[in-house]
Amino acid sequence: MRINYDIHDLQAFIAVAERASFRQAAADLFLSQSALSRRIEKLEEALGVRLFERTTRHVQLTNVGQTFLVNVRTALDSLEDAVLGVADLAAHRTGTVTFACVPSAVWHFLPDVLTRFSERFPRIRVRVHDESAQDVLNLVLAGEADFGINFTGAENPEIVFEPIFVENYVLAMRHDHRLAKRKKLSWKDTVGERYISVAKSSGNRSVIDAALAGIEKHPLILCEVNHVSGVLALVEAGMGVAAVPGLSVLPGRQDGIVGVPLVNPQINRTLGLITKRNHSMAPAARTLFEMLSESLVKRSPARSRVSSRR
Repeated sequence: MRINYDIHDLQAFIAVAERASFRQAAADLFLSQSALSRRIEKLEEALGVRLFERTTRHVQLTNVGQTFLVNVRTALDSLEDAVLGVADLAAHRTGTVTFACVPSAVWHFLPDVLTRFSERFPRIRVRVHDESAQDVLNLVLAGEADFGINFTGAENPEIVFEPIFVENYVLAMRHDHRLAKRKKLSWKDTVGERYISVAKSSGNRSVIDAALAGIEKHPLILCEVNHVSGVLALVEAGMGVAAVPGLSVLPGRQDGIVGVPLVNPQINRTLGLITKRNHSMAPAARTLFEMLSESLVKRSPARSRVSSRR
């Protein structure tokens, strides 16, 4: 059953109840007494009950009217909170931004941008999922992340891929390794080394295997682990060397691991900001996305040479 009244009728009811006077309520609401009376009559007719006992001298709530007043005040307060909550979100005052990214991008790209974002919007909570490339893609596709930083997804028709950084692969080794001082290394130079690698299920492994498919002599992989962080831990322990994305081994690491660029062939991957096509991000998420995009463009002169699938 449709009850025919609106919020103005409820506000008129509260005004009369609080003032116990149609004359005073009408004056405060800038209405004529007849217009106010019609609103109350409309509300009573819609509800099928009398809300006020009226005499020539005073106006008093009925028992039903007293109960209704409590409920209306609660409902209008909740409505006001909801409206203010939306306004807060639109103004970036509250809320949560969730995004996913491959682990190598976390400490290289995020700290500066997240610090600036937090300073501007201290009440916005940021949740970061540092996951494998496939997991990052799945989180964005499922709508569990507002956006992602990933090197896969460009060929997925449901994904918009905005390239931001071309990352070359390097040979990771201890700083005291015999090849650590070289400016670059061909894959042929490293054939005799003990290789540690991520597993075949890893996106990094797929990139390397595809690039080396035409090479006569492949490196011999003696140990496999699931994540690059595990690979680097074994490299640090002196178990061997590893081909990893350059962001994983940047100068200044405390563990003493260095990375020498690999050539012939040179292997790279393109990191990008990914979003689900036709997905509308909340204002706070859109702002963080744009801040990351701007920051990463400045760090990547190679960005102009990669294309985006729109």
